[in-house]
Amino acid sequence: MSSDDEPAVPVVCEACGTTTRIPLSDVAAAVERHNEQLHDGDDVAGIDPEIRRQVTDMVAEDLGL
Repeated sequence: MSSDDEPAVPVVCEACGTTTRIPLSDVAAAVERHNEQLHDGDDVAGIDPEIRRQVTDMVAEDLGL
């Protein structure tokens, strides 16, 4: 999948007041880099909480939980 075809994931940092969309394959590194550079490594920025809830619900449903 090329980067143009790759889904983008919304990443939110409430402390900075920012939201951005990052290609799925880059999310973990981008969030870690942001938190290291701006928040002393604390887990402040992350994937949009609503997206996390939706994915968690879909996984739980697939697992029959």
